[in-house]
Amino acid sequence: MRIALGIEYDGTAYNGWQRQRNGTGVQEKVEAALSGVANEGIEIVCAGRTDTGVHAIGQVVHFDTAARRPDHGWLLGINSLLPIDVNAVWAQEVSSDFHARFSAISRRYQYKILNRSTRSSLYRDRAWWVRRWLDEAEMQVAANALLGEHDFSAFRAAGCHASTPNRNMQLLNIVRDDEWLHVTIVANAFLQHMVRNIVGSLASIGFGERPATWLKDLLDSRDRRNGGIAAPAHGLTLIHVEYPEKFGLAALDKSAVRADS
Repeated sequence: MRIALGIEYDGTAYNGWQRQRNGTGVQEKVEAALSGVANEGIEIVCAGRTDTGVHAIGQVVHFDTAARRPDHGWLLGINSLLPIDVNAVWAQEVSSDFHARFSAISRRYQYKILNRSTRSSLYRDRAWWVRRWLDEAEMQVAANALLGEHDFSAFRAAGCHASTPNRNMQLLNIVRDDEWLHVTIVANAFLQHMVRNIVGSLASIGFGERPATWLKDLLDSRDRRNGGIAAPAHGLTLIHVEYPEKFGLAALDKSAVRADS
């Protein structure tokens, strides 16, 4: 059987998604819980590897197993074995051609910025606190230049091992809600640190340090050394992963409904 799971987690205590030699990744917690329910060793494949401190409400994984459990059995069983900051939200048997990573059409991330003079106790691990006022209108003008398919080398981490820097950016919206800025980004896939590097560069424009046209020049330079800072990891959340309708996951995946929350 091949099973797909929807996973959410608070990434604060983890060294990213991936299993680690030093430190703890979310992956090993999920695999340990699944292995306990299946009574056999389980290895999982995820839709997107998130960095240290990054959160998720819409991570998707798949695994193969000889164990037979009803969907709700997988869900209840693994949640009873997971730590409180990691949770499965849905489970479904899928066809053998489903692949959590390679079957995905797009990934949606949201970056939260708290734009006010005082810090937040409640959101200290869930949003980037920025004291200086950000001009979201100028940030949006700049962001529009990144839409479409481009070489995103200028927003790529030095250690990124992706085979190509080309990505198709489908959405990049900056919306202000009083003291909150929500940066929502959708692409077919992302390079390492790509979202954080984009947000950091957009902040330079929002501060008035750079003109809106600078982001297009930065993109064209294909040189990360020309860019702004990387926004802190804790403001970033993987919101949703989209798959073709034939896999039948859309009805279960409530993260799509919450994608702009």
